[in-house]
Amino acid sequence: METLNFPLAKTKEGEVEFFIPDPSKFGEAYKLAPSTLPVFFNPLMDLNRDLAVLAVQVFQEEKGRPIVVCEPLAGCAVRGLRFAREVKGVEKVVVNDLNSKAYKLTLKNIKLNGMDKTVEAYNEDANLLLSRYAKRGCRFDVIDVDPFGSPTPYLNSALRAIKNGGLLCLTATDTAVLCGVHFKACFRHYGAKPLRTEYCHELAIRILYGFLASSAAKIDLAVQPFFCHSTNHYFRVYVKVFRGAKKADQTLNNLGYIFHCFKCLNRKVFAGFFPKPQKCEVCGGEMDFAGPLWVGKLWDKETVKKMLNLVETKNFNRKRLVKGILEKIFLEVDGPPTYHVLSHFCDLLNVLTPPYKTTIKKVLEMGYHATPTHFNPQGIRTNIPVNILREIVLNP
Repeated sequence: METLNFPLAKTKEGEVEFFIPDPSKFGEAYKLAPSTLPVFFNPLMDLNRDLAVLAVQVFQEEKGRPIVVCEPLAGCAVRGLRFAREVKGVEKVVVNDLNSKAYKLTLKNIKLNGMDKTVEAYNEDANLLLSRYAKRGCRFDVIDVDPFGSPTPYLNSALRAIKNGGLLCLTATDTAVLCGVHFKACFRHYGAKPLRTEYCHELAIRILYGFLASSAAKIDLAVQPFFCHSTNHYFRVYVKVFRGAKKADQTLNNLGYIFHCFKCLNRKVFAGFFPKPQKCEVCGGEMDFAGPLWVGKLWDKETVKKMLNLVETKNFNRKRLVKGILEKIFLEVDGPPTYHVLSHFCDLLNVLTPPYKTTIKKVLEMGYHATPTHFNPQGIRTNIPVNILREIVLNP
């Protein structure tokens, strides 16, 4: 086993203290890429971990019993330690990392927090670890896969190691791939066609959900969206996983395509497979598409509500930001697929952007759905036809 032959610094996040490679000793390289550290740690992902604590707590309360959690790509294990300390009802947390330095640092952090009886650490390949827990009676209630890049290499193993009704949490940091910058990579990793639109971050979440659903269905598993968010440089999805071929078939009913007109910004949702080419009913232009992807609901409303209620009880460094994201999600949870970015819409028309709140108010007064969206500060989630929105923008 390798020794910790690098300088350490003690830090705190949430309710746990832990050691990390001392950032001050690694200079600009660390600031540009935290992956250059001997053990991976990204302080900017604290928001991700805060929301994960809330989501897992809501899940545990729904179960009403002690739960077992796994973090197969742990780094310095801060996420797993926080689950053990901050989520009531966690019986055991299994953390793992292939990096032997990460493993040794994890042992040090477990000891620092006095969690020897609650947190188990392993030093092996993540897929191998998950495969060892795939047998009935050994599976996890919660698996949190938080990789550097795409979660796809670990998905099948995670699905097999999750209990019936368990919670699977995935992070994807390959945003350029999912947002359509690298078309072939998206098709290769997720089996879907991306589209570079002003709402590409939502499309990315829907592609992730869609890939999850189709991957699970291959082994007779169904998925149900629990929570998701798009923040900074990553996407995050949470799904409940259920066993049964019939349930898997029902899940696939939520897959389809979203068509987009780059000429007038109209969009159309197609549920199902093998769509025919579409012409825009507004301007007559040819429509491009993204998919296959998830066309159903992105969130469970009750989950978001419970997470909001829990925020004030937690000791988060960025509590106001966490609460702000959840409040926006709660507003948009019942909205239609996709949103309009007001500034982008006005750029197409070559007009000044009208006040954001005034525009939402006018849309609501006309009887349409309209809310902000956490995906974009200028985004409006609405079902108003683009030709009517065009009139609102041209006549502020």
